[in-house]
Amino acid sequence: MADKKSIFNEDNIRLNASFATKEEAIRAAGQILADNGYVKEEYIDDMLKREEVVSTYIGNHIAIPHGIVKSEERIMASGISFIQVPEGVDYEGKTANVIIGIAGKNNEHIEILGDIAVACSDLDNVEKLRNAKTKEEILNVFKDVVR
Repeated sequence: MADKKSIFNEDNIRLNASFATKEEAIRAAGQILADNGYVKEEYIDDMLKREEVVSTYIGNHIAIPHGIVKSEERIMASGISFIQVPEGVDYEGKTANVIIGIAGKNNEHIEILGDIAVACSDLDNVEKLRNAKTKEEILNVFKDVVR
């Protein structure tokens, strides 16, 4: 697996964002991945297609938008984007305050999803993510699982 430090760093984090729709939030998460060289721009459309098939809201105020099976050729390197949305964004009646965009090369997204699930299964961690004032606080929540 790729070096996890290169997968997730301060450049991939956006705090205090606000979105009118989940589509805007998904586009923003994908744009961070594209801007930082993890994916081609077309991957963002794949993230939206995935959302049409099945919601990427996983509970605990967290959504994990990612691409579809055929997205592999649009992923240049595995990466994670993180967006904090204090006011939340509606996911089919549920409120997501944390949007974690995922791109996994060579099926690495499975391991990445597992790492995120471990960190976010702890409600204290979720509260830290929702209330963080600095990017360092976000990185600290994931430091043990996304090393």
